[in-house]
Amino acid sequence: MSFDPAATRRIGQRDVDVSLLGVGTAPFGSTVREDSDESIAAAFSRLYDSGLRYFDTAPFYGLGVAEHRLGASLRRIDRRSTTLSTKIGRLLQPVSGGTAPGVGGGASPFEVAFDYSYDGTMRSLEHSLQRLGTNRIDIVLIHDVNRRWQGDQVETRYAEAMAGAHRALVDLRAQGTIKAFGVGVNDWSILLRFAADGDFDCFMLAGRYTLLDHTALDTFMPDCERRGISVLMAAPFNSGILATGARPGATYFYTGADAEIMARTRQIEDVCKRHGVTLAAAALQFPLAHPVVASVVTGMRTDVEADANIAHCRAPIPGAFWDELKHRRLIAADAPVPAGA
Repeated sequence: MSFDPAATRRIGQRDVDVSLLGVGTAPFGSTVREDSDESIAAAFSRLYDSGLRYFDTAPFYGLGVAEHRLGASLRRIDRRSTTLSTKIGRLLQPVSGGTAPGVGGGASPFEVAFDYSYDGTMRSLEHSLQRLGTNRIDIVLIHDVNRRWQGDQVETRYAEAMAGAHRALVDLRAQGTIKAFGVGVNDWSILLRFAADGDFDCFMLAGRYTLLDHTALDTFMPDCERRGISVLMAAPFNSGILATGARPGATYFYTGADAEIMARTRQIEDVCKRHGVTLAAAALQFPLAHPVVASVVTGMRTDVEADANIAHCRAPIPGAFWDELKHRRLIAADAPVPAGA
């Protein structure tokens, strides 16, 4: 079985669809020399011409650069043909002196201020609309309310998000200004709290339902299914290793992969070789088999990366491949798989 990356699935019960392969635009915010406005525009064109219609961005990506670049590309096509999501929770404030601390040349001269209040949410969306050059955002995600980013302030930020951002987004959805909203983090346990406390259409979960991490399978995914909440599964390559394989310097959750992760990846690679399957294709297709997953979202900065990921989605994978992964306990026995093995 394989997947058509341009096919679409609906978000919850809302009138908005996303392509099975979603485009994460964090790389659009890169300011290194080889990632130019022109190369990013070429990547967008290749993705759009291939039928992909879901693009996810955030003010945090490149401190506004990603939204500006995505907006420039959107102005060349019919905006109504795409589904666009962005995030709230970080306001960009101008830095005196003209340079952003810790960011290389070419970056926007802003710094981040966390703000999950009602007014902060409205301001953030207004700023995003201006950077994107559009009058509409389809899906809005409350961004990074978790301990990794908020530390000891996580409970305060959670309360602020529910009292402020959630209320603002409920109002905007009721008015038809946005079509759906949710939360985006890499911690599914706090998403369970959000689901119980609010009225959400979707969650973006990064890296927690992949070939190497099934921690979301037993509790989080069934809870979303019961509530009718769609999952946008981001970071399917676990920040690198499921794209590169277990080579020296491979990364897992943005740090060097430890020995256990390297060993498991090598075992999966062995099964891939026996069945003529690429590791990256298996990594992209595995999450899409779960009924609550609407889209697998990954960053692509060049037309070459775009072509590769589209091909990975389309690559046929035999049911025997998934059978062997389960037999060797490399993926969970009860995990849905594309071939229904």
